[in-house]
Amino acid sequence: MDSATPALNRPAPVALELLLSRRSGSAKTMTLPGPTPDQLDTLLTAASRVPDHGKLFPWRFIVFDGDARRRAGLMLSECLLASEPQSTTERLDQERQRFLRAPVVVAVVSRVREMIPIPEWEQILSAGAVCQNLLTAAHAMGFVANWITEWCAYHPLVKDRLGLRSGERIAGFVYIGTSAVPLEERIRPQLDKIVERF
Repeated sequence: MDSATPALNRPAPVALELLLSRRSGSAKTMTLPGPTPDQLDTLLTAASRVPDHGKLFPWRFIVFDGDARRRAGLMLSECLLASEPQSTTERLDQERQRFLRAPVVVAVVSRVREMIPIPEWEQILSAGAVCQNLLTAAHAMGFVANWITEWCAYHPLVKDRLGLRSGERIAGFVYIGTSAVPLEERIRPQLDKIVERF
């Protein structure tokens, strides 16, 4: 192996510390700063290093930052109004503000290919792993992140306006920024309740 080739699976005790202390931060309490364009490229590169049976890359990203967050909010309010004409002004304003809650929002789009030997379930799980890697990488970089879907991930008009194709769905919107409040621990499962030895 030459010096230009990175060592793989290097021991990283600090990474284990990160995993044991990782905590999502609420999108509602995020503020600046968010990742720079270079930092975001690094985060998306890290997110892409997941198990991927068949090397299909069964996922892709849609990035909302800067003014794109405002434009996305307008699109959400339009989609909501089209399907729920009785929506209140307050609710429509809430949708216009949705992606403005964090400096950067990344939609992880799951792309399932059918009629191939790789099971669909494995392709979907790979997209979920991308979301988790993105969360972990954001925390490693000093940001907080939140992986959520909400109504807009499932709404057919939203998916159409975002250009999703057949076999695609939103695995999640990952909000990334800086927490405006201290993070608090939440209840975690006890191993003796979730581990069974065969």
